[in-house]
Amino acid sequence: MKVFSTALLWLVVAAAALSAQSLPSSSSVAQSSATARATLSGLVTKDPGSEPVKKAIIELIAESQSEGGNYTALTGPDGGFRIENIAPGRYHMFVERSGFQEIDKHRHRTEGRVLTLVAGQEMKDLVIHLQASAVLVGRVTDEDGDPMPESQVAVLRQTFVAGRSHWEQVGAERTNDLGEYRIAGLAAGSYFVAVTPPPDFRSLIEASGLSSASAPAARARAAAPDKPAPAAYQTTYYPGTRDRAQAAAIQLHAGDEFPVNFSLTPSPTLTIRGSIVNLPLGASAAIMLQSNDFSMVLNGGEVHKDGTFEIRDVSPGAYTLLATVENAATPMTARQALQVTSANVEGLRLAPQTGGSIRGRLRMESNGNARVDPTQLFLQLRSADGDDDSLASFRFEDGFSTLAHVNADGSFEWKNVPAGHYSIQLSDASAMPDWFLKSVTAGRDAVDSGFSVSGGTTSVDLVASANGAVTEGIATNQKDEPVADAVVVAVPEVRFRSHPERYRKAVTDQSGHFILRGLSPGDYTLFAWESVDGDAYYNPEFLKGYEGQGKALSLSEGERKSLQLKAIPAAEDQPEEQH
Repeated sequence: MKVFSTALLWLVVAAAALSAQSLPSSSSVAQSSATARATLSGLVTKDPGSEPVKKAIIELIAESQSEGGNYTALTGPDGGFRIENIAPGRYHMFVERSGFQEIDKHRHRTEGRVLTLVAGQEMKDLVIHLQASAVLVGRVTDEDGDPMPESQVAVLRQTFVAGRSHWEQVGAERTNDLGEYRIAGLAAGSYFVAVTPPPDFRSLIEASGLSSASAPAARARAAAPDKPAPAAYQTTYYPGTRDRAQAAAIQLHAGDEFPVNFSLTPSPTLTIRGSIVNLPLGASAAIMLQSNDFSMVLNGGEVHKDGTFEIRDVSPGAYTLLATVENAATPMTARQALQVTSANVEGLRLAPQTGGSIRGRLRMESNGNARVDPTQLFLQLRSADGDDDSLASFRFEDGFSTLAHVNADGSFEWKNVPAGHYSIQLSDASAMPDWFLKSVTAGRDAVDSGFSVSGGTTSVDLVASANGAVTEGIATNQKDEPVADAVVVAVPEVRFRSHPERYRKAVTDQSGHFILRGLSPGDYTLFAWESVDGDAYYNPEFLKGYEGQGKALSLSEGERKSLQLKAIPAAEDQPEEQH
């Protein structure tokens, strides 16, 4: 979902109060007045019914910023809006109003639509439907009914990234002093809810090495691992289970105010024990356990001088164990993915390694003699093993980011890169839609297989080409009528389906037209859905249900192909399952 900043929102509201006219950006104002312009007008209504929605923000963003502009308008008391002097071109249109979600004709949530406007065109009577968002409310208490402030309640949904199941957090809130929480702005759909009690500050203090007095007790516990574990509050999933596999989904409908209360009781906890090996002389280490579900550090543990550690009060779940070495000449880290079930974890061994660096140069192959500015590009470092959740644990380390900026001479660098297997992709190249990463060389061809980093400096040479393949066409229904707002996806061949950068997605405009740019050479299957649940097409099981309904397409570098697709009808009998 596109985020609209509060500051910009108030700016738009204030400007609209002064003028009922549309608000073109400076880029659109600067365009030649000699060019014939288009006009767009319409109505925003609440669904169900047709009650007008006032103060809805209309954003019109040009697909090509070099040719078009960005425009903003605000609906009036009658729900109407009008934008004039629009430069011809292809635009993405978004409608936002606090407490509402934009929906399509099938009453499924949508992230905007695409419009193609030609010179002199007046598009009017456009009707946009908004649906009231759902709200989750409730209270978190202990076994005595007393409030538990500072507990984090998270709303989760299952998605797929690079073909792997992933829990995405779509909303979260900490409880107040009364143990109450309220999470608003949720689209209709199926969700899981979990509550994480306040951090065990005792464990975090031990992890920082400030509680040396606890070391004898910790060593005594390690020497007697069969001793019953102390009870503690743990992460709990609705309707009251500590096992994520037993969590029950809740179904939210438009406008719901759904109550979910939790009563937490202490229960025996699990313990993780192990050792950090090969520590440099005089160096110390710290250990942290990060939840893959909640993107937060839940537990810490003390690391003794001999490198042994113990992390207590652990609930079942998926985690990343992160060890960092302090007082070392260069940063050293180790990470390990960990699935905790119903038993203590014993005997882990983590061997921190020095962070490496990746340095290289990007060469850009452009069409013709047009000058290309490489500083418009960012490069994204991804885990080639699909373990980006674990990689995210290191974003807190000094000097490391998964993004690298390309300098004017094409050079780039990542510092303090944890040991691992990586791939590189262009990050958000919307300003250069025809470009694709043609080659990655790290001692060998690594564009498909990725490359390894294990300390030292890894040299990488990249070639980006503006000669990406293009496919365009029309999506039609069973009556051969054009389908507006259909989702068209180019799905790569099976061996590349764990590479998100290989996919391309577009939305058809009001005439059913779509265009997919910057495709890497290769084989694809093109699908058109009247409506699709988020990024469900990354899920191999989802795609199996549509075998034979796509169109196979083979593309070479720079090739341009046109075709007509049959749009797969939406599941009209289950409208609320889409979110």
